[in-house]
Amino acid sequence: MRKTPYVVAFFTVVLTLLFNIIAVLRTDWLVSKSHSEVLHTTVTTEYGLSRVCETIVTRLPTPDKEGKISYEDYNCRHFPSQAKDGCDKENSSFCATWTGAGYVDYLSLGFSAVAPVAFLFGMSTHARRRRVWRALAGLMMLQCATGIIAFALITDSFHRNRYPGFNHVKPGNAYILSTSSWVLSLLVTIGIAVTGLAAEKGHAWAAGRRAYWPIDG
Repeated sequence: MRKTPYVVAFFTVVLTLLFNIIAVLRTDWLVSKSHSEVLHTTVTTEYGLSRVCETIVTRLPTPDKEGKISYEDYNCRHFPSQAKDGCDKENSSFCATWTGAGYVDYLSLGFSAVAPVAFLFGMSTHARRRRVWRALAGLMMLQCATGIIAFALITDSFHRNRYPGFNHVKPGNAYILSTSSWVLSLLVTIGIAVTGLAAEKGHAWAAGRRAYWPIDG
């Protein structure tokens, strides 16, 4: 199998790893924003996998009405919380789903961290490139599957308004990064599988000059 598909896949896998790391660290998976003209206040709430952060910005006009005085308050807390989010009462199902989505996404991050090392090892020699493509495709499939599961759990939670605060939420940057990660993982899985199968069948575009031909016994 040619080295080029492995090189392209390697850099794509590194990109998915970066997307996963950034998504896990950010709190803006889901974002809601409300504004009060009377109070001159904007409240932005960001829901992450394990934290919720609220930013309150108040801009009051000055007495001469030529400028504005701004006040900003920012605070975060654990999310979901049994005490504040009703995890032991009416929202127990949501809390279990959201927490499970976080665990699955961390599992996807683990697979994406192993993948670049596996690709470097696999493309080191021609003999390894011939044998290892199935294992690499399987690893990427696991990363993709866990990413899709986390995506589905989170998407279902806000589409069905499983949590009272999700009435007006929209997907944020972390949600988009996580989605991009599993989409890229899926493309890598398909690309490696198609190229590997084509190389085994002797197609020069996939196998290179040393195509794989069975040895007659």
